[in-house]
Amino acid sequence: MNKFSLLVCCSAFTITSAFAEHCNVNFNYGVVIDPTHVRILDHGQTYVQFNENNQVFVRGREIELTEAHQQTVSTFVSGIREQVPTIVSIAIEGVEIGLKAVNKVIGGLTGENSASHRKIQENFDEMQMRLRKRFNHSDESYYIAPQDFDEFDEIFTGEFEHEIEEIVSESIGTILVAVGEAMANRDEEDIEQRVDTFDERIQSMGTELKLEVGDRATQLEAKAEKFCLNLSQLDKVETEMQLTIPALSKFNLITTSTQEHQ
Repeated sequence: MNKFSLLVCCSAFTITSAFAEHCNVNFNYGVVIDPTHVRILDHGQTYVQFNENNQVFVRGREIELTEAHQQTVSTFVSGIREQVPTIVSIAIEGVEIGLKAVNKVIGGLTGENSASHRKIQENFDEMQMRLRKRFNHSDESYYIAPQDFDEFDEIFTGEFEHEIEEIVSESIGTILVAVGEAMANRDEEDIEQRVDTFDERIQSMGTELKLEVGDRATQLEAKAEKFCLNLSQLDKVETEMQLTIPALSKFNLITTSTQEHQ
């Protein structure tokens, strides 16, 4: 039972290894995206603001752009608008894979729509809502804090890991109590048979879950690797802005491992 609970608890965290292995990219500032602006935040204050009509403001002052500059800025902003929602999606999907795995196990052992199963679903729904709020995520608005994407798994190994472990531990206790009560009214031979059957059921669900989680984890890892590659390409566009637009010469949202070791 302990091995199985470990499997379902760790499923989401295994997925995030994609960042540790492939994503040597950092965001040095916070990023806020809404339908009409992309704002870059430095210690909570707007440092650079990109408007939808290719207007650029640096610390509140608009800067003049040539046509060539506008094209570079447009490419950069389009990339940010595409990649930030992608990382939010990857983060949420990573947690949801783990939660669905745990939910499936508990539902299979306690019965769908049992009181304990409904309680677990409520806890998971609340956790997912808090994860979305962490990114201020709505249909058209996103927020990403400054962070190293190769340490992005801390989202999972921090408060959410502990919370998932608590939920699973409570659920396992409920399951074992129910099994114990059922066995208390059986003779010794029947008890042994029920224990064997229960153990076989756990083993079967564990095998099934490994296959399911493993497949989804592989797909999510591919998404993460592509995301990191796209950010590295976008970093080249940012470098072009730094070299050709004097007001953005010190602007450096994206840092790659190559830059860090130069």
